[in-house]
Amino acid sequence: MNQYIIETKNLSKKSGSAYRVRNLNMQVPKGIVYGFLGPNGAGKTTTLKLILGLIRQTDGEISILGQKVSASTRLRLNRSIGSLIENPGGYGHLTGLENMQIIQKLKGVPKDAITSALKTVRLYEQKDKKLKNYSLGMRQRLGIAMALLGDPDILILDEPTNGLDPSGIQEIRTLIRTLSEERGITIIVSSHLLSEVEQMADYVGIIHHGHMLYQGRLDALEKESQTLEDAFLQLTEGGNSL
Repeated sequence: MNQYIIETKNLSKKSGSAYRVRNLNMQVPKGIVYGFLGPNGAGKTTTLKLILGLIRQTDGEISILGQKVSASTRLRLNRSIGSLIENPGGYGHLTGLENMQIIQKLKGVPKDAITSALKTVRLYEQKDKKLKNYSLGMRQRLGIAMALLGDPDILILDEPTNGLDPSGIQEIRTLIRTLSEERGITIIVSSHLLSEVEQMADYVGIIHHGHMLYQGRLDALEKESQTLEDAFLQLTEGGNSL
């Protein structure tokens, strides 16, 4: 059986005459937190949207749970993934619970899954508050709760700490580690900040100008240079693979 829970082979996405992602080979081992790291505009969100089928690739292959994604397998394989891409959605005039009920019905999961997901992200006590009165950190946690409905094997979070205050950042970090360690969920978390990835991830993929520059364990990356920051700057400024 394929050792990778998500794998791409020569994945490319062209917009006009420019490539957003080019010949990307991404390999995500099962049961880890995979930090998808790169500067803004590097191709992180495009890659995640390609994996989720939100946009169509120009070329290349995507495999999920060891199975190639195709028109006939996409819907079934996507049921194994929960995601939060870009900004968390929702209706401000509805409560957190009512927003969760909409996603629960769309996913066709039992109603009691809502309570479990809200308790996991520590929002159960705020479930009757209108979404417009949630802080950004609470909105992010609600978005993760929505992604958790249906007990996915894989969780994809695009810049989940972006814009949060220090306490909100720490809450999201702790939640990600807990979901990985206690539930065994494979989590892909993207960020443009090395310090964030360093505190959450076991494994890292560094992307720049649509190319994968490095992929492997964080501790192995550190051995390539005096510090992780030096290694990251060497990769992204020089544009070469280690």
